[in-house]
Amino acid sequence: MNQPLHLIDEFRDPAKAGALIDDIRRLLPRIERARQSPLQLMEFCGGHTHTIFRYGLEQLLPEGIELVHGPGCPVCVLPRGRVDACVALAERPEVILATFGDAMRVPGSHKSLLQAKAEGADVRMVYSPLDALALARKHPERQVVFFALGFETTMPSTALTVLAAAHEQIENFSLFCNHITTAPTIQAVLDTPGMVLDGFLAPGHVGMVIGTGPFRSIAERYRKPMVITGFEPLDILQSLWMLIKQIAAGRAEVENQYQRVVRRDGNAPGLTAMATVFEPHSTCQLRGLGSIGESGVRIRDSYARFDAERRFKVPDLTIADPAACQCGEVIKGAIRPWQCQAFGNSCTPQAPLGALMVSSEGACAAYYNYGNLPELLARQRQAQQGAAAS
Repeated sequence: MNQPLHLIDEFRDPAKAGALIDDIRRLLPRIERARQSPLQLMEFCGGHTHTIFRYGLEQLLPEGIELVHGPGCPVCVLPRGRVDACVALAERPEVILATFGDAMRVPGSHKSLLQAKAEGADVRMVYSPLDALALARKHPERQVVFFALGFETTMPSTALTVLAAAHEQIENFSLFCNHITTAPTIQAVLDTPGMVLDGFLAPGHVGMVIGTGPFRSIAERYRKPMVITGFEPLDILQSLWMLIKQIAAGRAEVENQYQRVVRRDGNAPGLTAMATVFEPHSTCQLRGLGSIGESGVRIRDSYARFDAERRFKVPDLTIADPAACQCGEVIKGAIRPWQCQAFGNSCTPQAPLGALMVSSEGACAAYYNYGNLPELLARQRQAQQGAAAS
C-alpha cells in the first residue's frame, strides 16, 4: 500500500481498493462507539465528486460514512449576476469574449453566453488564456476579453498571460476577473450555521500551486483533519482511509496523499506570477456562500490596463437564483442534489436551471450522469410526499 504507483491501471487496482476498504471497516468501530451519527466527510473539489460517482466509490464504503459534496467548482460558485455582467460584455460590438467551454452554458438571469453567441455575440471557446491572447494578436482591431475564473489551479496561467501581454505591449487584451481562493471558501463552509463536518478531502491541483500551508491553518483553527488528495479512485480511497485514521486517533492535521505532485511550499513561479498580477479582494460574492472576505482577487493597479471592469462599464449586479433552484444549499453541503425539487425535472443537463447541472465538475451533473437516476427521483418523490403530508 505504501509502494510508489507508476501506471494508470495501478491507480484503479480492485485488489488495492479492496484492501483499503477492509482497513476502513476495521477502523470504523473505534469511531462509532463514541458517536451516534455517520461521519460527514466533504470532498471540496468537483473533480473528486465525479471520480467518486464515475467509479462507484460511495457504494463501496461501509455504513457509517457519508460523503458531502462541496463547493469546489469555480463555475458552480459563480453568482448569477457575474454571468449577466459577462453576457453584457460579450454583447458589446467591439468585444470578442473568450471563455472556457464549461462557462458557456451557465445560465444568467436572462441568457447564457451560449445563447448570447446564438444571438450574434462573438463568444469563442478557448482552452487556455494564452489562446485568448493569441486572438488579441490576430484581431488588433477588436477588444479581446478573457473570462478568467477558477481557484488557484488556473490563476497562475492567467497571471502569466497578463505578464506576456504586458511584455508584448498588447493593448487590446483584458480580463473579466472572477478568480477565487480556496482557503477562505473552505472557512466559509465551516462557518455555515448548522454545518457538521468531520473531515475534508482537499483539492490536489490547488495544493500543487499553493502547497500545504494554507490548509494547515484551517485544520488547526477548526480542529478538522484534512488530506490533500489526487483524482484517481485509489487516491480518494487512500485519502478517506487517512482521514478515518486521523479521526480514530483524535488528530486534526493536514496530510499530503498527493505527494507525487504536491510539495510543501507549492509552485514558486506560479505563486510569484499570481502575487505580481493579483491582490486580495476585500469582498467576493459566491453562489450559496454570500460575501466572503479575501476570497477573491483583483488585478493590481500596475496592470489596470488589462482589467475589463476598468476598461468597460461592467454592470455590478446581484441577482438571486430562481426559487426552484437550490444550488446554494447543495454547494454548502446542506442537501444532496436529488433533494432539490428541480433536480431531474425542470433542471437537467440538456436544460440546466442551475450551474451545478452545467459544469463538468458540478455535483448535480455527477448525480445525474453517474447515479441511479430512477432511484434518486423516487427518493425525491418520497421526500416531497412526506413533506406534504406533514
